[in-house]
Amino acid sequence: MKHGRSTWEFNKVRILSSAVAVGPKEGQGPLQEDFDIIHEDLYIGQDTWEKAERKLFEEAVDLAIQKAGLTSNQINLMIAGDLLKQIISASFTASYAQIPFLGVYGACSTSMESLSLAASLVEAGYADYVVTGCSSHNATAEKQYRYPTEYGGQKPPYAQWTVAGAGVSVVGEGLVGPKVRYATIGKVIDMGLKDPFDMGSAMAPAAVDTIAQHFKDTGRLPNDYDLIVTGDLAGVGYPIAKKLLKEQGYDMSTVYNDCGLMMYHADQKVFAGGSGCASSASVTYGHIMKQLNQKRLNKVLVVATGALLSPISYQQGETIPCIAHAVSIENEED
Repeated sequence: MKHGRSTWEFNKVRILSSAVAVGPKEGQGPLQEDFDIIHEDLYIGQDTWEKAERKLFEEAVDLAIQKAGLTSNQINLMIAGDLLKQIISASFTASYAQIPFLGVYGACSTSMESLSLAASLVEAGYADYVVTGCSSHNATAEKQYRYPTEYGGQKPPYAQWTVAGAGVSVVGEGLVGPKVRYATIGKVIDMGLKDPFDMGSAMAPAAVDTIAQHFKDTGRLPNDYDLIVTGDLAGVGYPIAKKLLKEQGYDMSTVYNDCGLMMYHADQKVFAGGSGCASSASVTYGHIMKQLNQKRLNKVLVVATGALLSPISYQQGETIPCIAHAVSIENEED
């Protein structure tokens, strides 16, 4: 069912299981107890950074399917993506898993883009079970978007640290698990910013646009949720989004947080905070799902944020278009 301009409502879709695999820095953060697999080596036992990211994804897919009590042969579809060119982490993982595959790219908004599409297909009866998720890795992102880690390039303090991890869920109909209630699909917002290090400032207006549209479409307000999280605005974009939403009449002060801030301790050297596909995916499919399953949270709005730049676009002086997709994940009301 459609509400307003860009929100979909679902009635029978649940997150049946989820799994998260992360790297060492993430495993040292405040959410370490909420991750299924923590690696002590950023190479994850592989001989390239790209294979390491793929390994994280493979582990999360395997474990999520296992936790759902299913086999890969029972999964109708995998909808997934990542940050690398031609989304090679997702496509190679789909090859490994031998599950029919739809690859998607929404930069760091991919976690909720893929969940929205998965919920739509399950609700419409086109699939019984869908695996959905995404991955990122600090060293692969640095190599592609900035400089190889071996170069030792310096970053400004407002830059962010790409999360090494993979977050995956299994979506389907069932009697247990939190429900996917709403998905609000965002517009591409370009405020004319060009600094590839300043993702927070670039993405904040897109997050605000989607959150405001979600409230308009659903008639809900901030305090209807126990928690509203953005994906990776971190220390720079988080206060900007908060301020812009308050100017529109939405006081988020009691319910709003950001996955990029939740991922790491304040004294970890991550610049302004976490970023990457795995920022929202790891926090959502690890920490938030645990809180929902334990009924410590009952209504959560996850707003995954993404900067849709490429190395070519910013090298040619283009601005940074951004997007955000929001999904509400909820326990059934008593």
